[in-house]
Amino acid sequence: MATTIQLENDTKDKLAKLRAYPEETYNQVITRLINLSEDEMEILDEETLKDIEEAIEDIKAGRVYTHEEMKKRLGLK
Repeated sequence: MATTIQLENDTKDKLAKLRAYPEETYNQVITRLINLSEDEMEILDEETLKDIEEAIEDIKAGRVYTHEEMKKRLGLK
């Protein structure tokens, strides 16, 4: 069953630019974008989000090393 939706011209133009090939329908573009979004959401599970939050706290607390500092610590430079 098909449903009609209204799009602003700007949105329609953006969808047209996102086509993978000239004959790709707007439905196919939207479906592809939804699938990409769902894939990204799966990557950011609760554990990953917790790890990101901890990393941000480490940065704020200064518990980080620059690339150059790590090379020195590992004797690579």
